[in-house]
Amino acid sequence: MSGFIAFAGALTLAVLVALLYPLLRRRAGTPEAWRSGGLIALLIIAGGAGLYPLWSNFKWNEPAPALDTPQAMVGRVARRLEKQPGDLQGWLQLGKSYLVLQEWPLAVRAYQRANTLAKEQSPEAAMGLAEALFNSGRSDLAGRAGRLFEQAMTLDPTSTKALFYSALAASERNDLPLARQRFQRLLDANPPDEVRKFIEEHIQALDATAKMAAAPASRPATGASGGGAAQAAAVTVPLHVTLASAVAAKAKPGAPLFVLARIPGQRGPPLAVQRLTATFPQDVDLRSTDAMIAGTGFTAGQEIEIEARVANGGGAISASGDPFGTVRLKAGQGGRIALEINQLKP
Repeated sequence: MSGFIAFAGALTLAVLVALLYPLLRRRAGTPEAWRSGGLIALLIIAGGAGLYPLWSNFKWNEPAPALDTPQAMVGRVARRLEKQPGDLQGWLQLGKSYLVLQEWPLAVRAYQRANTLAKEQSPEAAMGLAEALFNSGRSDLAGRAGRLFEQAMTLDPTSTKALFYSALAASERNDLPLARQRFQRLLDANPPDEVRKFIEEHIQALDATAKMAAAPASRPATGASGGGAAQAAAVTVPLHVTLASAVAAKAKPGAPLFVLARIPGQRGPPLAVQRLTATFPQDVDLRSTDAMIAGTGFTAGQEIEIEARVANGGGAISASGDPFGTVRLKAGQGGRIALEINQLKP
């Protein structure tokens, strides 16, 4: 701001010289000329100084902005590392700062540099790089991000964050026993109540998925889950499952077909599930007695969401690229419901 004021003063002086020089030159030596010149100079200076704050949009009364903003501090660290590229702790600090600012691509670069400097022996670098890749969408838990979480877990087995993410990564690659073991370790560490509930839901889902994966690829017979009373209480959802031509080429021939019921918008194990062979079209009678966990089946009139998915990899956990389709309905409403598989898992 001081530079601007100096520049404005110089311009004012130039204007005064341009105006007063001809006046004083024509009337040299007369007192009236000097008085007139002085009065003009005073009016120009006072008028400019008084009107500029009034007409300008500069906020004169606001304090100057702080120089040490988070971005400014991070910028100084980045400039220092340009001169000291071998500073491992500096790169770790820079990567952490970029994570806080949600500058994912820059965090990836910083942690990649740190991971290289540490010769892939720093759990902090591996964890930070995995987080940055995962949040930036450049990798998922089934890819490089998952491998880096495993690397961090190997380097620091006591890291709760590495244990959590590596458990999710094990689930993604369908290593259900390892995922369950790791979630159980987290549960044994006595986490907060909200975290405990989340982990317990995951363990239940893993148990249900393991049971679902072990089920034979055939439609269970009516009454397989109990005697006459249970059979009478069973609710059936009749479905006609088809495969849209737009995704037909993405369905692996002979792959398992999972048809399952969930409460709309709710996570956790399905209410009921059948494992079949992916042939189309196919009529499926999904029953409340097809529950993977006792007592979780749906009831007549309950709003549920049915999903039919072709498991190209053979796993019970959905994977990217699996063809699927969904439909919402009320259980036991009567009539065979059309369910078209017309989407791909992201």
